[in-house]
Amino acid sequence: MQFMLACRANGSYHQPMKNLAGTLALLLSLTFGTAHDARADQNDPRLDQLFVHLQGVDTSDQARLIEQLIWDVWLESKSPTLKLLMGRVVSAMGQQKFDDALKILHSVVTIEPNYAEGWNKRATVYFLLGRYEESIVDVERTLALEPRHFGALSGLGLIYTYLRDNAGALDAYERALKVNPHLGQAKTEVKRLRRKVKGENI
Repeated sequence: MQFMLACRANGSYHQPMKNLAGTLALLLSLTFGTAHDARADQNDPRLDQLFVHLQGVDTSDQARLIEQLIWDVWLESKSPTLKLLMGRVVSAMGQQKFDDALKILHSVVTIEPNYAEGWNKRATVYFLLGRYEESIVDVERTLALEPRHFGALSGLGLIYTYLRDNAGALDAYERALKVNPHLGQAKTEVKRLRRKVKGENI
């Protein structure tokens, strides 16, 4: 719906569709064209190109396509065991069985401590359980492995907001936007937090 309204506002249905189709074709070539070199985690060589294109796209629709591909690469693993466990994690989280998800994630980060998405998912579960300090620790582990993880950075901003650390939240959201300038909620929070932090420093 929003995409169609944007097309009407620009007075053209064809150019935005053409741009979006071109972006999708490019992303598909990036995703499948180098599959033989892919590591399918935060070290996957396709991510560098995806992040470059994420910085350059013009519309939120294009950005969402790239964001989803990045998330897919982060989540993927060549290890059959990790794939099975992460599938169970996603299922448990979807059913709000957070304690079950947490138990599985303990195994994930033990089996593969260099898999960033294992730490990120556990940080998310810790946050949902209200265990904010433990969530921060896992976010930092995620970022040590994948500094571009805009999901982890946005999550860190949310945690600091809950902890009423406005300066910490602002820093996290600003770092997220440097990596992914298309995060609408992060933009909103940065505007709000800059006013609050400025007021606190007066």
